[in-house]
This record gives sequence, C-alpha cells and structure tokens, in this order.
Amino acid sequence: MNDDVGKQTVIIFTRQFEIKGDLNIYEGVRLTDYMNESKPFISVTGVEVKRRSGEMLMKAKFLNIRRDDIEMIVPEKSVIGQTS
Repeated sequence: MNDDVGKQTVIIFTRQFEIKGDLNIYEGVRLTDYMNESKPFISVTGVEVKRRSGEMLMKAKFLNIRRDDIEMIVPEKSVIGQTS
C-alpha cells in the first residue's frame, strides 16, 4: 500500500441502506473530489450494512457500491450526533 493512501471511515446512505465502512483515499484529497472522480462503483472495506430502519443485515470485508445509488455520504468523524 502506498504511504500516501489513508483510510477514511464514512457513512453512506442509499434509498434502502445505511452503510458504514472505510474508503482508501489519498491524503489531502477531499471526499467530494474523490466521489466526483470515482468510477461507477466505489470500493468500501470493513463494511457494516443496515436497513434504514436500523436492522443489521451483514458485515463484510469488502463491498462495491454503485455510485449512482448513493444519496448521502459523510465522514464518520464529521458526525456530531445521531437520533434514532
């Protein structure tokens, strides 16, 4: 792995799912730029997938997510609080 690549934990919301996992992003690259430049699928590692209702569906080491299905993506460290 390149020394300039870091993991950024993100929470991804699709119409049906909430997905938490890690993106491999070069240091200094903004998440917005990463998403704008990404191919049709983004690779996420260390994944937890829940229904939007909160029900846990699965955990996986790796998951490809279709970029066009993403409604919202946020770095986990940017989340201030959550409600149920």
